[in-house]
Amino acid sequence: SSKRSPECHHISGETLGESQDLEVAQVSRALEETHLSSHPLMPGNLKEAAGTSVSGFPESPQSFYASATAFTPTSSSKSDEGFTSPGKEHSSGTSQAVPDPQNVPIDALNKDVALVVNFLLLKYQMKEPITEEEMLKIVNNCQVHFPEILMRASEHMEIIFGLDLKEVDPANHRYDLLIKLGLTYDGMLPGEVGVPKTGFLLLILGVIFMKGNRATEAEIWEVLNATGIYSGRKHFIFGEPRKLITKDFVKEKYLEYRQVADTDPAQFEFLWGPRAHAETTKMKVLEFLAKVHGTDASSFPSQYEEALQDEEEKARARIPGRAVSPSLATASSGVKTGSFFHT
Repeated sequence: SSKRSPECHHISGETLGESQDLEVAQVSRALEETHLSSHPLMPGNLKEAAGTSVSGFPESPQSFYASATAFTPTSSSKSDEGFTSPGKEHSSGTSQAVPDPQNVPIDALNKDVALVVNFLLLKYQMKEPITEEEMLKIVNNCQVHFPEILMRASEHMEIIFGLDLKEVDPANHRYDLLIKLGLTYDGMLPGEVGVPKTGFLLLILGVIFMKGNRATEAEIWEVLNATGIYSGRKHFIFGEPRKLITKDFVKEKYLEYRQVADTDPAQFEFLWGPRAHAETTKMKVLEFLAKVHGTDASSFPSQYEEALQDEEEKARARIPGRAVSPSLATASSGVKTGSFFHT
């Protein structure tokens, strides 16, 4: 019948297939292990944007990275500008108001969000189309709460895995997962069993930018440790992190990893690599970080001003017959010592 129980009873994980590589329990752990202590790692002006902290169950995945970058998630409508949750666009053809998710048992929403995230990751791995009908089946046709479930699942895909869920065929409610911010790399090798690493890469790029376009290896690991990611310890989502950031991302030219001059014992630092500069912008990365923290890019004035200048430089470089001066190009690459370093 078309009448559904308001409890929206859940299907078991077996419905997705016993042989699938990413178990629901594993994704549930990823979504729930987000309550982290705060680490003041960023420039002081970030602390000015701190608002009301989010504790307990994370309604969104913001806290996965927020505590590591030292500004607290806030409830701000500005953070949703330019982002339309797929679930908000249509509510299964009914004008009935979506019930307040606060009235839904936390465990129920957690489980449904984890199921949908797990399903989306599997579809991304298999390069298969995604339909709303399939996602509704995953949550046992729980149409009443589906918009909220899909919104939260979309945010987890965006912030943790660096993928945007886009509705590509509104008439048939078909979706696709696209790599964020113009990047062309998801960290997955052909035929590899694993998950996209783009969200992890965006975190590193963001830390580098917020640290003045260069971040020491110690600073990077301090941030990663705050998210439960440690050097030499395989992470259940991202694998072995040291290899990822010092080898894989460097090989793909998204990061530069080099020794800091005149350091004994040797110290190393990270900068944006040429591929990061070519494929994305400081403004896009800043907007991503701002969304993680429930605010907007202009909340961080010095970084916002620098990102605007970066946009202007890239726009001038695209004008035929107008080349960027070598000194400007060097500064824009973030390689010139102290060119953007905040003191």
